[in-house]
Amino acid sequence: MAEKTYFTIREVARKAQVPEYTIRYWELKFRLLRPLRLSSGHRRYTQADVDTLLEIKDLVFVKGYSLEGARKALAAKRRQKKTAPAAAVTASAKSDLLDGIKKELRQLIKEL
Repeated sequence: MAEKTYFTIREVARKAQVPEYTIRYWELKFRLLRPLRLSSGHRRYTQADVDTLLEIKDLVFVKGYSLEGARKALAAKRRQKKTAPAAAVTASAKSDLLDGIKKELRQLIKEL
């Protein structure tokens, strides 16, 4: 059986063990939590939405963050994920560029 791609708010509420109205409220407070809206107005959540919701629940209920604090923590975590791979790629690209420059300089020295 194939894994589900989209979940209803009821299914998400059961998974996260929070009321549906809490999920709707968190949608207003967290930009990261934006489910797909059908033409009928019903929400459809992806697995990424469910994971984000579980992160929010952990920060608020387990770690004791305020909603504003949880929002800032999630934003910082997302920023850190975006910059870390870019920095690694940049360092690798710089290393390759320096190696190329060294080879060219050695070649020029040999020609002189």
